[in-house]
Parts: sequence; structure tokens; C-alpha cells
Amino acid sequence: MALCQKPQRIIGKFTGLVKGHLLYRNYARIFSSWLSPGQSALDVGQPTSKTHPELLSNDEIMPGITANDFASRREKLMELLPTGSLVIINSSSVQQMTDVVPYPFHQDGDYLYYTGCQQPGGVAVIDDQAHLFMFMQDPDIEREAWEGHLAGIPEALNIFKANQAYHLSQLPQVLPKMIEQTKLIYHNAKPISSVYENLLAFRKALQGKRVHNLQQYSHQCRWIKSDSEISLMRQSASITCQAFLQTMKVSKTSPCEHFLAATVEYECKIRGAQSMAYPSVVAAGANGTIIHYSRHDQRVRGGEMVLMDAGCEHYGYASDVTRTWPPFGSFSTSQREVYEIVLSTMKECLKMCHPGSTLEEINEYSADLLLKELLKLGLIEGSYKKKWRETLLAQQYLQFNPTTIGHFLGLDVHDCNMISKKSKFQPGVVITIEPGLYISVKEDIPKRYRGIAVRIEDEILITDNGHEVLSASLPKEVDEVEAWIQHGS
Repeated sequence: MALCQKPQRIIGKFTGLVKGHLLYRNYARIFSSWLSPGQSALDVGQPTSKTHPELLSNDEIMPGITANDFASRREKLMELLPTGSLVIINSSSVQQMTDVVPYPFHQDGDYLYYTGCQQPGGVAVIDDQAHLFMFMQDPDIEREAWEGHLAGIPEALNIFKANQAYHLSQLPQVLPKMIEQTKLIYHNAKPISSVYENLLAFRKALQGKRVHNLQQYSHQCRWIKSDSEISLMRQSASITCQAFLQTMKVSKTSPCEHFLAATVEYECKIRGAQSMAYPSVVAAGANGTIIHYSRHDQRVRGGEMVLMDAGCEHYGYASDVTRTWPPFGSFSTSQREVYEIVLSTMKECLKMCHPGSTLEEINEYSADLLLKELLKLGLIEGSYKKKWRETLLAQQYLQFNPTTIGHFLGLDVHDCNMISKKSKFQPGVVITIEPGLYISVKEDIPKRYRGIAVRIEDEILITDNGHEVLSASLPKEVDEVEAWIQHGS
């Protein structure tokens, strides 16, 4: 990253003038042009139909999702809330890695879902008539020189179709009146904004127990995906699957965790992903027993497998896939034995992926299957009982699988976490199914199984008649995996 004095320092150095002075404004305009020399005046901080006609049609804010779709989402939300409610949704803020270096920005799921705005620093308010009020970051020439243009009042009105829009600096004058005139307030408690949390009107509402968490209602709306959302999730899954295939192909000649981690990210991004959905897990051998392993500083030794859990983000929608494979071409007998157990469990769980089932039911069923196999392998002592979760078997089982079978997927990797795992699936719900076994290298483990870690994860769309595996293009059968590694086919 280039080191450069900030514009205000340069301007101050040469002029010694205040911001309101004409010369300051002229210098600021010059420096603000450094970032994007040919930048069009159409830029609003994110793609639009004018800047990206190949991506968005005239009425779309995100691919396939129109301004009317976002308005319908707001209407549906307000129908769920008590009459006289006010919704306050804060966007995510930019987090700093150091004093001047930001982390990659990730938008709050609720803010994105109800506005379509992919940018930081805003606050959205929805009244009981489902009208949208947007408070946008104030214009700041210095910030734009370093970070680029962000949407303002004109964009809030013309692109995001807000009913009214204000500068963020106006919020302390406008929002208190709205709060005082409403019965109940629902907001996304995380991330809460200091812009409004310290307002006297908000603090009084909080003390009066008029403030509630929005997510239990918002997640009900987000849980069932629309056709446009499903299309984006199919694309996200497809990108990830293609990236996996290319990464698996090179793993034989470049068996290093860091190289494979870099490859899967590169392959995702060249196919259109804006970012990775979460830090990738690329684990060689026994490192795979660490569920969220992310060091990526080991080579894959001969005879070891690679466990890779990765997913990209495509216009806000996450993918999440895991495969385990032998980069040198073939599973050993013990590896294949454990892999087949996990694969069989996956197939049995898929049979339960249909309307009316629940994540809790699938989780319990998968644990029963895996426990029985662990008993057969001699890795757990005892005998199977229906109420094994109330016995010492439960503690032994968790040593080999401390995870649950899956989670909901959408704008967040672990999407809609306010939806109960006991909720019955409906068409349009997207979940992951990810059975696994993680066998440590402890001396009490038979040597042939030590350090074997296997997880297989697919993305599942619940349909009217059953399910669709969104990540089906990525092989998981033993023979198919070996053929791809050995021959690339």
C-alpha cells in the first residue's frame, strides 16, 4: 500500500487555509480526482443499471432484485410487527486493521436485505406504513479521495427509492421525533449505532422497554428465499464448486495449505465472486481435526488427505461447501473406511431434506448413524442405546464430532440464527448438510485411524417435492474423487 500524506495535510502545508476557502475547495477537488482519474459521474458507490448494464436492468438494485422487491420486503416485515412500530436498521461500519488500513467491508444482512445498499455508514428507518427513510453519510471530499464516492441523498431517493432521505448529521434532529411518535421500536441490536443509541429519545424508549430486537422478525422474512435469491445462490454455489475442482486438480503438484487456500480464493474471484464468505479451512492431515483451522502453513505429506471448507459471496449471498480428498490420488484403506461412513451418513441425511423435516431431526439422526459406526470401528466403547445422549457415550461421541449437522444459508453463512432448529422446512429454505468425523492422534486411538479427518458438506435447497443439491456438480463419491485427482475428469 502506497504511503502518502493525507489531502488535508498537503492542503494545509501549501495554503494554510480553512475548508471554506475557495483555494481549499479547488485543491480538494484536485486531490479527490487522484483515486479514479476516469471515474464517471454516474458512480454511486456500487453497481447500477447505468454503470453495469450487463449486470442490472433498469429497475434492479441487485441482480434479479428490483426496487419493488425491496419495497415488498419492507411491507412484509411491517405486517409481522405490531401496529405502530418503527424499525431502525444500522449498516455495518468499516472496521480498521490498523489506524489507516481497513478490513474488507461486509454489509449487515438486514440492512442489505431491506435497502439493497451495499455501503457503510448509513441508517435506514421504516415506519408503520413501510415507508423508507435513509440517513446517508455526509459528503466528504477528503474521504472520497481515499475511499471513493459513497451514495448520498440523491442516490437514496433515485436508486434505493427511499421515501425521504437525509444526511447522517441530520439524524439527531429527525429521528427523535419519529421515536416519540411511535409505540414500539425494533432495531438490529448488532451492530448498534452510536449515532442513535445515545439519543435521549432512544434512551427513554429503552428504559420504557419499548425497544426490541428486530432479528426474530427479520429472519422470518429472510428464511424463505425468493426465486431471485435462489438464482444468486445457485450462481454462488456454482462458482465455489468450479473453484474447488480447479484447486483439487492442482493439489497433487502443489500440496501446500497456503497454495491451495490462495487457489480457491483466486478461482472464486475470477469467476465473479466479490469476496470469500468466511476464512477458508484448508487443512492437511490431522489439521483437519481442528474444525475452523486457518493457519495454512503446512505441507501435505505423502498419504495425508486435504479437508477444505470454503465458500464465496456473490452479491451478498454466501456459499458453503466442504470436500475431503487424497491429493496424491488414492484413499488409503483406513481413509476410505472413514470417508465411506461420512458419505453414507450424508446420503441418509439427504433423504430427510424435504418440507416438514427439521434441522434438529436430521442432526439427531446423523449422530445416531455416526455413533453406531464409531462403535463398530472400536473407537468408542460401549453399546448403542436409544437414550445414549444421557450416558457417557455422549461425551465419547463429541470427541469425534463436536459439530451439528448443518445450518441455514443465505446472506450470512450461518443465516437466520433466530430461526429455531425445530422449525419445519418449507420450500425456499436453504441449508447445509455437513457430517464429519475427526479422529485425533492420541495414543489410545488405533494407529491406522490416527489423524484422519473427513467432512463432506453440500448446500441444499428445499423444494416442493424434496430438495435440490446446489453443489451437486462437485464430486464426492470415492471413485469420482480419485478420478478427478488422477486424471482431471
